[in-house]
Amino acid sequence: MKIIILSTAYPLRGGIAHFVGLLYKELLQENEVKVITFKRQYPAILFPGKSQLETGDTTEKIDSEVLVDSINPLNWIKVGLKIKKEKPDLLIFKYWMPFFAPCFGTISRIAKKNSVTKVLTICDNVIPHERKPGDIALTKYFLKAVDYFVLLSEKVWKDLLSINPASKNKILPHPIYSNFGLPIDKHEARNHLKLKEGKLILFFGFIRDYKGLDILFNSLNILKNEIDLKLIVAGEFYSNREKYLKLADELGLKENLLLFTDFIPTSDVKYYFSAADCVILPYRDATQSGIVQIAMNFRKPVIATNVGGLGEVIGDGKTGFIVEKDNPGALASSIKKFYLENKEEEFIKNISAEVEKYSWKNFVNGIYQLVK
Repeated sequence: MKIIILSTAYPLRGGIAHFVGLLYKELLQENEVKVITFKRQYPAILFPGKSQLETGDTTEKIDSEVLVDSINPLNWIKVGLKIKKEKPDLLIFKYWMPFFAPCFGTISRIAKKNSVTKVLTICDNVIPHERKPGDIALTKYFLKAVDYFVLLSEKVWKDLLSINPASKNKILPHPIYSNFGLPIDKHEARNHLKLKEGKLILFFGFIRDYKGLDILFNSLNILKNEIDLKLIVAGEFYSNREKYLKLADELGLKENLLLFTDFIPTSDVKYYFSAADCVILPYRDATQSGIVQIAMNFRKPVIATNVGGLGEVIGDGKTGFIVEKDNPGALASSIKKFYLENKEEEFIKNISAEVEKYSWKNFVNGIYQLVK
């Protein structure tokens, strides 16, 4: 097939760009594939981070055409006409928030006028975590221009059916993020980060309110007099930084926190995961999480709340623990159980047996089955 992927991609940074890079390389095994990405992904005023560009080493240095302006309708028409002329068999979008729906929906409608191109979207979310007025209307505008839907969890599938029940769709679990390298020795990773030995848990990724870092702080407060435990927080604040630091001070967690709150370059991700005993996802809301797939790549157990599709990937009592959301006590109990029952080695063994199920080859084969 001739395929065009339109999405965030290198030289832009972040999990979606990594996803597209890995997808591109797998599709390239049997197809002619091109990637089109943004020259302006977000207006600077809407972007909470420090940079939208990849600055470190990454395995996702793929060839991409930097063409799309997310807020310029004249640009959407131009890009749509270009794709229409090129006549790909399949145009793939990676969709995660309604902000992009007008752009994607317009490009899709124009491209499909060649009577050759079919459109597939891979949905991280259909209904966003942090909803705003007009989100559903914008999402419907894009979804009506799509022929095939890949959903990364059952939660997203149910959200799709609530809006578009007649869609041709398939649930394909998020593949493993294999682009961050292989696991390294725990002691070597800790030495690299200048961390002392001891019990270390990890919260990784952009810090937004729905991800529940405050819940984890309260759990840590419960545990601090029972277990000598430290929490690595690795990722940029996309919510109010001072609010979290104030809570940490109020709870007396200064000695328990290790803060690495700049953007983590791709080349450094392996150190944070390899240094930790387990990864904690205390989310209030989720569809799925790429963090679970990074943890799986590094054979790290995950303790997460029972939201979205997290329980579809994390085997409760097998590869990690699933706990009630918004419950610092339940989360603290699971962290305590992980250490007191020495679950790390058992969980790592079970994770290793699960890895193949989440390969990129299986994911792409699922796409072929959907569009055949």
